[in-house]
Amino acid sequence: MIEEILDKFKGNKAIWLSVLFCSCTVLLGLIFYGFSRQPQAGSSEFPAYQTSFSSSEQAQSSLLDKDSKKQSSKAEITVDIKGAVQKEGVYTLPAGSRVSDAVKLAGGLTAEADRNSINLAQKIEDEAVIYVAVKGENISVIAPVQPSADLGDSSAGDASNEKINLNTATLAELQTISGIGEKRAQDIIDYRDSKGGFSSVEELAEISGIGEKTLAKLKEEVTVD
Repeated sequence: MIEEILDKFKGNKAIWLSVLFCSCTVLLGLIFYGFSRQPQAGSSEFPAYQTSFSSSEQAQSSLLDKDSKKQSSKAEITVDIKGAVQKEGVYTLPAGSRVSDAVKLAGGLTAEADRNSINLAQKIEDEAVIYVAVKGENISVIAPVQPSADLGDSSAGDASNEKINLNTATLAELQTISGIGEKRAQDIIDYRDSKGGFSSVEELAEISGIGEKTLAKLKEEVTVD
């Protein structure tokens, strides 16, 4: 029996080899197909969702940074302190600071300072000018603060809007003008004396260091009437 089978195999050897080759090919194809269906390691099933979520986080972070910067800028004020202090200049303080805080930043009062000319407990506003008078100046300029809305005092509003007269102002009074220091104030007085007074505010442009932009700002604070 076995011999008969072997004889048949020998006689049909090419057919049996073809069948064996086809079977192996099909088997290998099935194995390869099965491996190709497995998910790759580390691949994400939700790439679009991850991209969208990442973009949302970046946008939210950007908004938080902008809000933080706005809050920081609102929490500070800048003031100009002049007169009888150790270091005149422009200083930045936290919002809600008082005159005493500005004086400390300026190195404190000098020995010649008239302490009665300022209220150290007064709160100061942004862009305020603080002038500390010297004893004997007979001037009491603290700061051109805006009147409080809850007071409704019209006289306070009129006082805060009062302009400095270029023809009568003293050296100390001129220094209360925004952007005018001791040297510039003296230059204004020297020009006034040499010309016999100012006939118009525009004449300030004749003084060295006062350009068109500075003159435009000064017009809001000075007069010749």
